[in-house]
Amino acid sequence: MPDLALLQARNAARWHNAKLTRASEFGPVAVRLVAPPAKARYRAIEARTGVPWFFIAVAHQRESSQDWSRSLAQGDPWNRTSTHEPKGRGPFASFEDAAVDALKNCAPYAARNTDWSIGGLLTMLEQYNGLGYSNRGLASPYIWSGTDQYLKGKYIADGKFDPTVVDKQLGCAGLIVAMMQIESSIKFGPDDEPAVVAMKPLIAPSAPSPVKGSISAVIAGFLSSIFKRAA
Repeated sequence: MPDLALLQARNAARWHNAKLTRASEFGPVAVRLVAPPAKARYRAIEARTGVPWFFIAVAHQRESSQDWSRSLAQGDPWNRTSTHEPKGRGPFASFEDAAVDALKNCAPYAARNTDWSIGGLLTMLEQYNGLGYSNRGLASPYIWSGTDQYLKGKYIADGKFDPTVVDKQLGCAGLIVAMMQIESSIKFGPDDEPAVVAMKPLIAPSAPSPVKGSISAVIAGFLSSIFKRAA
């Protein structure tokens, strides 16, 4: 069993030193995760569990690319009994009910956590995915993919590790950094701010001007905020 206090310290140190290596990919995903309809659903789960909504958002992205038909626990359909770990959960009446079950009733029982500092939050996310990487002395791609803290190595199935595979998904830490650029409610202590340079490589995409009031216009406004803050 890893020393969780040591892992928390390591994750906090990585957070302070990390630079995004796939920066242009994080912004659009962050916009989707903080969009008002999604945020409202995550907030509703936070109210039932005490788990910060942005923890729920990035776990949702990692588990199923924010697919609302899939469970937060492992990405299986929530309207059926799960076949991946944790197995035997459900079926549930809604994504929200499945998420509450995952956070309250499944290891590592995130709803019981009381330390939501950046080190505590990232370590809880790592436990949520599994401590196999920490057991190997590696940075978890679940947290650090898309940053310079992760190079390669991935569990390609439950219990099956391949040291040559590079995780193509975006990690939770970089997603949180990107979300913080456009969502002021995501805050940590004064000693837990990410590296300011982390968002510098972002390049604003060129696209036709969206119709005022449309969903595209709302997303464009979020993206504009990212690029202004990153400049």
